[in-house]
Amino acid sequence: MKHSIKKIFMNLNTYLFFVLLIAFVSMMLTLEQQLSFDKINNLNQQKKILKSLTMLDKGDREVALIQFNGKSVQLHQKIDTLKSLDKYDYSGKYIFSHEDVYLNDLNELSNLTTKFNDAAHQFYIEGSNKGAKDLAEKNLHKMFTIITDKINSILLKNIEYNQEKYNIIKIVTIAIFIIVLFATLWYRKKIFSIYKDIEYLYQIEKSKKDYTIYTIEADAIAMRMNRKNITNDNPTMLDPVTGINNHKGMINSYSNKKNLKDSNFTAIIILEIDNFSKRKHTFSQEMTQSILKKIAYTISLYEQPIDVIARTDYNQFTLILSRASKEQAFKDTELIRQSIEELKFNIPEKGPVVITVSGGFIIKPNNTSLEEVIRQAKEILQYAKSTGTNRILQTRDMAEKEI
Repeated sequence: MKHSIKKIFMNLNTYLFFVLLIAFVSMMLTLEQQLSFDKINNLNQQKKILKSLTMLDKGDREVALIQFNGKSVQLHQKIDTLKSLDKYDYSGKYIFSHEDVYLNDLNELSNLTTKFNDAAHQFYIEGSNKGAKDLAEKNLHKMFTIITDKINSILLKNIEYNQEKYNIIKIVTIAIFIIVLFATLWYRKKIFSIYKDIEYLYQIEKSKKDYTIYTIEADAIAMRMNRKNITNDNPTMLDPVTGINNHKGMINSYSNKKNLKDSNFTAIIILEIDNFSKRKHTFSQEMTQSILKKIAYTISLYEQPIDVIARTDYNQFTLILSRASKEQAFKDTELIRQSIEELKFNIPEKGPVVITVSGGFIIKPNNTSLEEVIRQAKEILQYAKSTGTNRILQTRDMAEKEI
C-alpha cells in the first residue's frame, strides 16, 4: 500500500504542534516550580521577621516602635505577595484543587499575624510594671510559637503539594517521552522514504530497476515521466492527431491511476467542439487538425499527474479529473472551457474564428463503472447542446430539467 505525502505532512504538522504544546506546558510547569520556591523563600523570610520582632532593643522605646511598625507592615505585605503568587498556580487551581485550602491558610496566617503584631506592640509599650510586662512577654512568645507553627504547616503542605505534582508529572513525562521517541522515529522513517522516492525520480538513468516507490505522489510523477516511453511502446493507445490518449489509452491510463486518487473526487467530463463535425467540413483538414491539437494542448495545461485526458471522438474529448472537492473539479472544467474560448484561429477568407466547447460534467460514484458514468455524462452533454453552446452543465441541471 502506497502512502500519501500530503497525509504524512499533515500528520507531521499535527505532531510538531503537539511537541510545541508539550514545550509550552513544560515551560509553564518550570515557572510554577519557580513560584513554589518563591513561596518557600517568602515564608522563611516571614519567620525571620517574626523572630526579629521578639528581639528588638527596648532601651529606646521610640526606635523600637518605629522598627516594630515597619516590620509588622512588612509581614502583611509578604502575605499579600503569597496571594498574588497563587494566582499563577494553574495546576494547583485546575488539576490538584489546592487553591481553596491554600487561601484559607493564608487568611488564617494573616489573622495570626495581626494578633502577633498586637501582642508585640503591647510588649514594647509596657512600662515598668513587672507583672504586666511578664504577661505581655509570655503572650508574645505564645503567639510567636502559634504563628511559627502555622508557617511550618504551610511549608509542609507546600512540600506535599510539590511531591504530589512531581509524582504525576513524572509519569506523564515518561509517557510523553515514549510517544515522542516513537513518533520521531516513525516520521524519520517516513521522511527518509520520501527522500528516497525523490532521489529515485531525480535519477536520469533509473539504475534501481527493482525499487518500489513508497508514496502515491511519487508514483504518479513516475508514471507521468514514463508516459512518453509507454506511448512509444503502445502507439495504438494514442490519438494520431493530438498525441493524447484515444479511448483505449484512456481506459488503460484510468486503470493504472485509479488507485492513486486517494480520497479525491473523480469527475468525468465530455467536451464537444461546438459546430464542428465530420459531415459539415467547416474547415480544411489542415486547419481541423490544428484546432484539435491546440484544444488538446490547452486541456493538457490543466492536467494533474493523476488525471486522464483523451480524444474519444472526432470532435469530443473526455476528461477524468481528480480533485479535492466537487467545486474545484467544476471550477477547473470551467477554466478549461474559458481557455479554449480564448483561442484565436485565423481562417483564410473568414478571418479570426472563435472555437467554443460544450460539456457534460458528472462526479463518478465509487460503485458505478466508468462506462456507465461516461454514458451519463454524454446525456448531460446532449442536454447542454440542446440549450445552447459554450456551456458546461452538470447533474443538477438535468434534475432541474425534469422538474
